Amino acid sequence: MASNSSEFSFIFFTLLLVASSAYQFDIGEWRQPTGKEPQTYNEWASRNRFHIGDTIVFKYQNDSVLLVSSADYINCITSNPISKFEDGTTVFQFHRPGYFFFISGKPGHCISGERLIVDVIHPHNAASPELAPSPAPAGRDSEDSDESSKPQSSSASKLSVLTGVVATVIVVYKLM
Repeated sequence: MASNSSEFSFIFFTLLLVASSAYQFDIGEWRQPTGKEPQTYNEWASRNRFHIGDTIVFKYQNDSVLLVSSADYINCITSNPISKFEDGTTVFQFHRPGYFFFISGKPGHCISGERLIVDVIHPHNAASPELAPSPAPAGRDSEDSDESSKPQSSSASKLSVLTGVVATVIVVYKLM
């Protein structure tokens, strides 16, 4: 019986660890860029750190969000999506490390810049004690690069929560 209790406790705290480390990113309004936006979707993504379990929220009207391959992303091909979302508010959860490629399903929007690449950090990279700063997007002034090279506060707070939960799991597991 003690073994089942130990296993349950370990599983419970592991699930708690995963749940407490997830973050929801709001991309804002998903729409065709006008050229007056302060940053592109990819510039926004480069300033954030995405982890397994995190979610991204797309809000849109008269449009869609397509998850596509890298080749379809580069060429703005909408006819063969991995997943298609059309409900106006899409919450997508990252389930693995690596690149995720999103484009608009509306003709002409992708080529105009309504597309996004998200790089989800591998768990081994996410657990390092010091977070590497995000690289400054190409073509930015040195003034701007100081601000954009700072780690996002969401990553720092996630690491803090993650460390506390891991320490708690280890202590509880050793007490069993």
